[in-house]
Amino acid sequence: MIQPAEKFMKAAIEEAIKSKEKGDYAVGAVIVKDSKIIIRVGNRVKLDQDPTNHAEIIAIREASRLLGSRHIKDCILYTTHEPCPMCSSAAIWAKMEGIVYGAKIEDMENYRIQNGNKELSWRTINIPTSQILEKGDPKLLLIEGFMREECKKLFHSLYH
Repeated sequence: MIQPAEKFMKAAIEEAIKSKEKGDYAVGAVIVKDSKIIIRVGNRVKLDQDPTNHAEIIAIREASRLLGSRHIKDCILYTTHEPCPMCSSAAIWAKMEGIVYGAKIEDMENYRIQNGNKELSWRTINIPTSQILEKGDPKLLLIEGFMREECKKLFHSLYH
């Protein structure tokens, strides 16, 4: 059972803000092991011109390097936005303990509908993290919508 902690999600939010300040999307992630943050990163899709450099993927890569294993068991991924299918699958392949996320896919969709234009078009694959984790092995724990309102505020900085 995961007992989510505000301090970890606040660290992910800080990384999202830093990412935006550097010119990327306001998405942040941290990886926690033994109740300590071992990795904290922001999104780098735009900065690196790499569509796979989501904050969650970078965090998993860095944690694997740090721990010297492709399996980062006993680690929890905190992320400001619901992980896409790629990021959710990477967490399964890394054999993580679980995922805690803030804003949900429908929050992103609602924001896009209300504020969308030609420059604001999210490219999403609308498959919830819960569905990916249900089909995965091992079974990861999932906490959805943790500090959701705080994470939704990051949308307002995504394209401005």
